[in-house]
Amino acid sequence: MTSETIRWTRKDLLGIAELSPAEIGLLLDTAESFSEIGERPIKKVPTLRGKTVINLFFEASTRTRSSFEIAEKRLSADNINFSTSGSALEKGESLIDTALNLQAMAPDLVVIRHGSPGVPHMLARRLQAGVINAGDGAHEHPTQALLDAFTIRRHKGRLAGLRVAILGDIEHSRVVRSNIHLLTKMGATVVVGGARTLMPTAVEKLGVEVAYSLEDALRGADVVMMLRIQLERQGKMSFPSAKEYFRLFGLTRERLKLAQDDAIVMHPGPMNRGVEIASDVADGSRSVILEQVTHGVSVRMAVLYLLSGVTASEES
Repeated sequence: MTSETIRWTRKDLLGIAELSPAEIGLLLDTAESFSEIGERPIKKVPTLRGKTVINLFFEASTRTRSSFEIAEKRLSADNINFSTSGSALEKGESLIDTALNLQAMAPDLVVIRHGSPGVPHMLARRLQAGVINAGDGAHEHPTQALLDAFTIRRHKGRLAGLRVAILGDIEHSRVVRSNIHLLTKMGATVVVGGARTLMPTAVEKLGVEVAYSLEDALRGADVVMMLRIQLERQGKMSFPSAKEYFRLFGLTRERLKLAQDDAIVMHPGPMNRGVEIASDVADGSRSVILEQVTHGVSVRMAVLYLLSGVTASEES
């Protein structure tokens, strides 16, 4: 089944794990159709006029939140940006009661980022509105994986058969989990690399290769994706110092030579320059990091568009 013959039937986008390759292909192809809107003098279409989207962000976010807001505006949706500061949550109201009160206002879609895994799934079971997971704890970040895949496909023309090295803080990254699910479903080989203290137990059961040195992970890679150290999820530092980490696991121009000559360099952001990646690599000719941000708007437009056409009664 191809993306041309499949119809989107899901009310929610909660993770990549439950998606089929055909559904992933449909999302990417739909994003492709929206990408030219960002190049127009007037970057707006009436596609979601009359639809209401609520953005619930309980964690700090720059790229994801701004990207969703821009995507919503370009589709002509009405959006409401909910802040925990000054809300009833500060007065002791539960998250589900807050969500049910928002539901009473009849939104069409709810975009949520939360520090606890599973919160989007809980809301999706209770709300008639479609729920989009914008990152839940260290669980998943589906739209990031989709925009990463879109960027890779733009440069390589395919996902199947590529060797993708994902390097850094594997243990605490929701981005890596969504990317592993997506890339392996689409036929890519994924190798995860990093310090043993930052590697999940039995991660190979997800269908990936594991390397404990940057050099081993980089050899022959078509795509190199660096991840930041997520100190906010670690509780304590899992390595002696940032300087020591960069010496052993930082991506430098010399180390990048181990990858394929046409390998691209990616990073979901925010970057810690001089920790996981050198500035001359982040800003170099093989970096597509800013392109990822650009493509994120197209991908989120596609997600909003596809989910807006499904109601709870239609989901199958």
